[in-house]
Amino acid sequence: MLARERLDYLLDPGSFNELDMLARSRAADATERPYTDGVVTGWGTVDGRKVFVFSQDFTIMGGSLGEVFAEKIQKVMDLALSVGAPFIGLNDGAGARIPEGVVSLDGYGGIFYRNVQASGVIPQISVIMGPCAGGAVYSPAMTDFIFMVRETSHMFITGPDVVKTVTGEEVTLEELGGAGSHASKSGVATFVAADEMAVLDEVKFLLSFLPSNNLEEPPLSEASDDPDRLVPELNDIMPASSNQPYDMRKIITAVLDDAEFMEYHASWAGSIVCGFGRLDGKPVGIVANQPMILAGVLDIESSSKAARFVRTCDAFNIPIITFVDVPGFLPGVDQEYGGIIRHGAKLLYAYCEATVPRMQVITRKAYGGAYVVMDSKGVGCDLSFAWPTAELAVMGPEGATDIVYRREIQAAADPVARRAELIDEYKERFANPWVAAERGYIDAVIEPAETRRKLITGLNMLSSKREELPHRKHGNVPL
Repeated sequence: MLARERLDYLLDPGSFNELDMLARSRAADATERPYTDGVVTGWGTVDGRKVFVFSQDFTIMGGSLGEVFAEKIQKVMDLALSVGAPFIGLNDGAGARIPEGVVSLDGYGGIFYRNVQASGVIPQISVIMGPCAGGAVYSPAMTDFIFMVRETSHMFITGPDVVKTVTGEEVTLEELGGAGSHASKSGVATFVAADEMAVLDEVKFLLSFLPSNNLEEPPLSEASDDPDRLVPELNDIMPASSNQPYDMRKIITAVLDDAEFMEYHASWAGSIVCGFGRLDGKPVGIVANQPMILAGVLDIESSSKAARFVRTCDAFNIPIITFVDVPGFLPGVDQEYGGIIRHGAKLLYAYCEATVPRMQVITRKAYGGAYVVMDSKGVGCDLSFAWPTAELAVMGPEGATDIVYRREIQAAADPVARRAELIDEYKERFANPWVAAERGYIDAVIEPAETRRKLITGLNMLSSKREELPHRKHGNVPL
């Protein structure tokens, strides 16, 4: 699709108002000075809600960024921030305009600065529709969401030719910076679609969950799903053995309105599931451990993914619901050397800082520090529910028994049988929600079938929650 066709498809019919259509390059040695200078900017509506947009035009000087091109984008960004409306960039350009030299680089600087000023104030969405290379990648990287199209969009700092020259590695364009690579390996692409129309449809769907700015509440929709509906299938979802996996997505979709769930980073850091849905018509953010992948442990990538998602929800007043089934942090030399302590602290920091309504549902395992990190009462969760299958403990029964009763097991006539007995005793005493409920760390032990009803009741109660953070310049996130 051409630059204007993309805007026509994204925006409501007849709603686009173009700015700076007649702008032209001021470069003294410019051999051609086409109107628009390679980018279409303006505002319109999506589902009747105001948005500001730019669409880079690859047919004009390869969509490269020069002085006037940058000024146009900066102007529309300033407008979006001042009126409090989402900002959507359709990227399809070759990077900086080489003949304009340092003027182009300064133009990028102005865009980056505005990305940061707008961060957490208005939703910023980047859609990569073609190439996005060099310095051009950093503006999308600082926005809230990045959409990519399979096979046709590419992002990279240095292309395959430069990589081969510098490191000797041979890599294709798609392998290096394609949607598949950024969705599954680097975690750069938040959402991926098969074609341009599908990706723009996804952008519209995402906007339906987001407020126009940080001072507004997320948009309510007409609830088509009964808020008092029970979910009886959840009573039978848990496997007989606590070491068997199950698909956490089934719990999420069963609880949400009409089983509608927009997953965030679906192909990256699979041991945690994040995404948007609705409860009784109200948008919510879901964070959930996924027992199907690595038993649902927290590792470097899943901690970073969930931390970013929690902070995004908190910035835009979207309540957070956390489903917990976490056996701990992933052990290993690679994880420790890679900084699992630092990355795990990101998620802990994000939850501690969040002031939106927060609810926790413990479905099964909640062990050690990972339980605390997954929005426990201790870090400020408003309401905590547990299923009868919940196991809250410092560590798993087997490991705990081996440490606490090591001498007793060694001294026993039949060490294997004695160990099995002690594990069963430990499970009975600690691998349950009752001790935590006695201490108030869990507000209620609920039937799985009641989960949806309890969450909606809690959400309604918490709708007027107000919490002020200490006055400061900003906290120091463990990056």
